[in-house]
Amino acid sequence: MDDTFAAVDLGASSGRVIVGRLSQGRVELSEALRFPNGPAERGDGIHWDAEGMFGHIRAGVQRAIDATGGRLASVGVDTWGVDYGRLDAAGKLLEEPFHYRDLRTAKTVGEVFAKLPPQRLYAACGLQVMPFNTIFQYVAQAGDPAWRRVDKVLLMPDLFSYWLCGKQVAEVTIASTTGLLDVAARQWSADTLRHLADAYGLPFPAVLPPLVEPGTVLGPTLPGLFSQPVQVVAVGGHDTASAVVSVPSTSRDFAFISSGTWSLVGMELEAPVLSEASRQADFTNELGADGTTRYLKNVMGLWVLNECMRNWREQGREQDLAGLLDAAARLPALGVVVDIDDERLMPPQDMPATLRALAAETGQELSDDPAAMARCVIDSLALAYRSVINQAAAMAGRTADVVHIVGGGSRNALLCQLTAEATGLPVVAGPVEGTALGNILVQARAMGALSGGLDRLREVAIASSELKRYSPGVLDLPPAAWEDAARKTKGK
Repeated sequence: MDDTFAAVDLGASSGRVIVGRLSQGRVELSEALRFPNGPAERGDGIHWDAEGMFGHIRAGVQRAIDATGGRLASVGVDTWGVDYGRLDAAGKLLEEPFHYRDLRTAKTVGEVFAKLPPQRLYAACGLQVMPFNTIFQYVAQAGDPAWRRVDKVLLMPDLFSYWLCGKQVAEVTIASTTGLLDVAARQWSADTLRHLADAYGLPFPAVLPPLVEPGTVLGPTLPGLFSQPVQVVAVGGHDTASAVVSVPSTSRDFAFISSGTWSLVGMELEAPVLSEASRQADFTNELGADGTTRYLKNVMGLWVLNECMRNWREQGREQDLAGLLDAAARLPALGVVVDIDDERLMPPQDMPATLRALAAETGQELSDDPAAMARCVIDSLALAYRSVINQAAAMAGRTADVVHIVGGGSRNALLCQLTAEATGLPVVAGPVEGTALGNILVQARAMGALSGGLDRLREVAIASSELKRYSPGVLDLPPAAWEDAARKTKGK
């Protein structure tokens, strides 16, 4: 049995093909290919260049085959959530998939809830209300005559897996971001699909493929794609699901932050929380590996800082990230904080101007200095993490004794230390490539190179990771300082 696997990990700003070799209880990762990935502006809105991405995937997987001397056992794909491609009966993509930051869904949420009460929808799907959720994207497209030509709708990781091996499925972790899943049953919600068909004429459930769990071996790659066939495995198709597999924890009493363009903040549970209080608090129940539920909130994440960096670069004020964060760390904590989840921060824009406007609305003055803006973003993120982790524990009736930060944000020492201060909990940062590692661990088990449950996979994650620990109390930031900061975001 060859113990080498390839993770295709597609984020909102970059994609990568990572090779993982399992040996002596640990996984060694190496990068086969990294490529830019971002929104494509078209005449009718913002899209994804899916075929261009697949070209990069093919190149990366072939590099992985070559680098391993033809001993690559399998490949698995994970991506961001919610977006999809529509295919005709010949399997042809009807149009480039829409990007979740496209604003065509801005007015759709209210329209849906006028016909389908939010309490009824949440009781089935348990999903945080965000305007880009797949259900709202479907309704925004409801009048499109192209639906008559649609044979199947595939979410992004499932679309790429289909192009790799020819099998059309819906992996449950990515399907749980749609608003169409009964998360308690881990099946499509017949009630929700019937409503969408009756109210909007959408062709459900006929266009939805069968569901599969993470670790399902889909079959070999199609002839001619690569120099040799490779097995395709449905991993945790939602990148956060793969990331949480890699959380290097020896207990289940942890909070997690999958930190990157977005921050996914929450806890891993044995069952969803579908209470009215949970709905009012706007928590989401997304599915994870081995029957688990990721009980979390989407927090705006490092997108805000990344967008500032882009703006400064276009203005000829390019910033070195490491130097910028060092300068930000020398500024007073919690001087200016904003509601980092304000919807006005979501689309591509003049982000520094929007941050200054949000600060001004709450009686604060934010300097145009990049270090001050970076400090505002990092402080505001830590403040949001504090609120979400406290709420998640209360709603789930659980306690957290540690916060695990995985993904690119785990390299941000200022953010990690402030998270420890804000939550009053120790923070363990790493692995940086947590999503790719979790993806590979699920493949390794599916292909027989590993056995056991999540505890066993996490033992391998611990052995495979360089971790850094942060303790609360290093900075002079008592709980009262964070409570005062929370009031500042509301102008109080």
